[in-house]
Amino acid sequence: MLGSLLYPATFLCFALQTYARTVSYDWCLNWLSVNPDGELPRAAIGINGEWPNPAIEAEVGDRIVINLDNQLGNETASLHFHGIYQEGSNGMDGSPTATQCEIPPGVSFTYDFVVKQPGSYWYHSHSSGQMSDSLRGPLIVRDPESPYAGNYSEELIVTISDWYHDEAPSLIPYYLSPVQNPSGAEPIPHSSLINEAQDIKLAVEPDTDYLIRIISMAALAQAYVHFDQHEMTIIAIDGIYVQPRTVSTLHVVTAQRYDVLLRTKSDKDTNYAFFSNLDTAKLGKTPGYLHPNATGYLVYDASKPVPSEAPTVDSYDIIDDITLIPYDGQPLLSGPPDASIVLNVDFFQRDGQNRAGFNNITYIGQKVPSLFTALTTGDDAENPLVYGVNANARVVKQGDLVEVVINNFDNTGHPMHLHGHAPQVVARNPGVFLPSSGAHPNQQNSVGRNGALSAKGYTGDTGTMPSVPMRRDTWGMAPGGYTVIRFRADNPGVWLLHCHMEWHVAAGLSMTIVEAPLQLQQSQRINPAMEEICKSQGLVTAGNAAGNTEDHFDLTGAHTIVNPNPGGALYHKGNNN
Repeated sequence: MLGSLLYPATFLCFALQTYARTVSYDWCLNWLSVNPDGELPRAAIGINGEWPNPAIEAEVGDRIVINLDNQLGNETASLHFHGIYQEGSNGMDGSPTATQCEIPPGVSFTYDFVVKQPGSYWYHSHSSGQMSDSLRGPLIVRDPESPYAGNYSEELIVTISDWYHDEAPSLIPYYLSPVQNPSGAEPIPHSSLINEAQDIKLAVEPDTDYLIRIISMAALAQAYVHFDQHEMTIIAIDGIYVQPRTVSTLHVVTAQRYDVLLRTKSDKDTNYAFFSNLDTAKLGKTPGYLHPNATGYLVYDASKPVPSEAPTVDSYDIIDDITLIPYDGQPLLSGPPDASIVLNVDFFQRDGQNRAGFNNITYIGQKVPSLFTALTTGDDAENPLVYGVNANARVVKQGDLVEVVINNFDNTGHPMHLHGHAPQVVARNPGVFLPSSGAHPNQQNSVGRNGALSAKGYTGDTGTMPSVPMRRDTWGMAPGGYTVIRFRADNPGVWLLHCHMEWHVAAGLSMTIVEAPLQLQQSQRINPAMEEICKSQGLVTAGNAAGNTEDHFDLTGAHTIVNPNPGGALYHKGNNN
């Protein structure tokens, strides 16, 4: 029924206009009834009365303007542009409580920024749970100067995602309730989708080189992607060009992107299947209702039948993405870090809810968005206390070499995402990293709470730091293991670091990196339209986390208790928590 819904590279969404180097979109958010897996109609968030949602398409250096009108009626909204660094435009990052207030029903806001980086990205709501309710779509930034520009003649966009039959405002309170969900298990999706559909058909020509942009837009699940009797050559990950690597199957962590080259067969005798299979091993459980496999088809000849069965793969031969080498050869950011941050991932109960957090702190949005605090507290913006305990902020200075160690005290893996950067991933090992031990990054004898667990697709021990580390904005963490990332603090702003499982974000598995706040004050301002949106909801737009503009270290009234009535993005005036 929906199998013909594609994302062709020439797609222009409704109300798209191009003015020189500006691409402008007028988008109205509304509820639609959809049934992409053919099992159950349900409400989903569409744009301009259509679904799947359109792709944003631009070239490096273009200005993107999105006039967003929230006509959902009962929910707030936001748009985050996943992987876009937002250099000089931190207020356009689209992260409620971090860089903006929620956009309430009946209100419009314009996202306006310049894209300075090429690659395959995506946009999605950063309002609690809305991504799983389908406010998501591809964002493509083309590069006329790509080192691989001469290696393909056609493009295809392939999104992979999971699909829930229930809406987020019912799933989130269930997930967070120790009474209804005593084990704290994440809601499991019902289906796997390709381009927000199943049984899609991609028309291809023989003897043609295609660039296929594979984009994970899942709320929870990781996936395997395989094209029957066709190899893929990886040329970019999360917008970072890499030295080419040919593979038969990809393991795509939630929210990651892979650009691959695929050469078609020399004749049109046969049509071929491809699949996106959810990685059920990492879901923890596989309920009977789950249909983890989605199939699509490379159609050489529309007059011929497509395969009646999906291809069978006996075992997955998966590369470790940490071995992918960036094309630009950017060397390791070596030497002692100027700022060292150690984050421990764990899950616990807090205020009568199943919660998660870094270093036993669950993220709670404050009265004042953290960006507004950084811009209105003067020199005190360099003190993490002004952002509130539950913003879990760390402040780094301009030019700092920042190292973040993340220890995973959970027995499942996590997709971690950093806004504003594509950091170097310099180590990923089993066990727990102990800075005082001096054995960095190799911790062969360390043991985590759940033992030194390994995970399919990840190396057991990376040993010494690579001379040219892999870079990406979203990376996988093994269960019971640790990961070390490094980046240079050269992008002033307020940037979230969080798990990209939607339910873990709702549970508070986020923290805040405040980067070069004094330089930020010199170069950026609070967006006047967003300031009015905040004030219209009775929210505060200046001062510390509690809205105190006189004594920045008096945090009386700051949010430290979780919302007792979590309902995802359901609108309640004056609630910025």
